[in-house]
Amino acid sequence: MRTPPAALPLCLALSAALASSAAAAPAPRLATESYAELQPPIPFPYDEAANANAAVAKAKARALTHHKLLLVDLGGNWCGDCRILTATLEQSPELKAFVDKHYETVLVDVGRFDKNLQIPAHWGITTRLEGVPALLVVDPRTDKLLDAGRVSALQDARHMTPQALADWLAQWPK
Repeated sequence: MRTPPAALPLCLALSAALASSAAAAPAPRLATESYAELQPPIPFPYDEAANANAAVAKAKARALTHHKLLLVDLGGNWCGDCRILTATLEQSPELKAFVDKHYETVLVDVGRFDKNLQIPAHWGITTRLEGVPALLVVDPRTDKLLDAGRVSALQDARHMTPQALADWLAQWPK
């Protein structure tokens, strides 16, 4: 039986999704079920005075050395979702261990979408970010953005469960 031409894109998308999920590292199972269990979010996780280019270059070098992916967290101290994400990454022991094993993380302050925009532009994101936090998952060996089209998927972090964050982060490590 032939696949109708209109169904071909859907079949290809489903095949790609299944193939990529099979290769991904399993997400850790978190004991933290709710953000209410976390200590108050880190007040100001983004260093507004940091040299973003230098910070990203150093994190990329560490990622290459340690055979990890680069995780560039674009956000701002004014953003509640950014603060929730950072607190979850720091305070959930299982998630922190998973991220530390698979990623070199760097936080980049993008102000109110008006600062350090050369960082996402380096990976082809030249339009305004859809929201923050925006996470760039980069293979440091190829400098390829692995989560293209999904960098703002966690912009509603406070409306997700901690486990949903873990599941999202587990899509790329192998």
